[in-house]
Amino acid sequence: MSQVLFNSIQQKVQLSEIEMEQCRGFFLAKKLPKKHYLLRAGEVCAYIAFVEQGLLRSYTIDAKGNEHVLQFAPEGWWISDNYSFLTGEPSSYFIDALERAELLLLKCRAMEEMLQKVPKMERFFRLLMQNNLIAQQRRTLGTLSFSAEERYIRLLNQYPEIVQRAPQHLIASYLGITPETLSRIRKKIASRA
Repeated sequence: MSQVLFNSIQQKVQLSEIEMEQCRGFFLAKKLPKKHYLLRAGEVCAYIAFVEQGLLRSYTIDAKGNEHVLQFAPEGWWISDNYSFLTGEPSSYFIDALERAELLLLKCRAMEEMLQKVPKMERFFRLLMQNNLIAQQRRTLGTLSFSAEERYIRLLNQYPEIVQRAPQHLIASYLGITPETLSRIRKKIASRA
């Protein structure tokens, strides 16, 4: 198990060396080249993925062919389609690599076995899911309540590394605005500095 994953787990639950070693065997290492897919819409999401290195995104494509970015996942983050992963139903999402990525993958069956063998990991994943739910609720509230400029400033303040690493048109998609609007917002903010 990588040091990045170990540090992530230790922030939420304290595992012994023996427990960490037990967990190690459940994860599969995968390298994902830039612009390659971890998941395509219509497939069943077989894994939850921990990002050791790189930057991934999840997104949907609407009937008009427009992409809507739902999540970015840099180092130390998890990414998946939880609904598809847990139900076995086809995903509506695409997940691809914006940068060359190194991942640790966990299959559903392996996860269940790991949770039985290392009960502390059940708490870890519960806390992870709680934090994910809170983040989704905050994002929904922000989309409904904040202006485009306020949403961009919040993203910039909370996740500056994502703003620096992801292309501008994908940041705009994540914020629910056009690239042109984002460009105007950035110019406006720069003029104030």
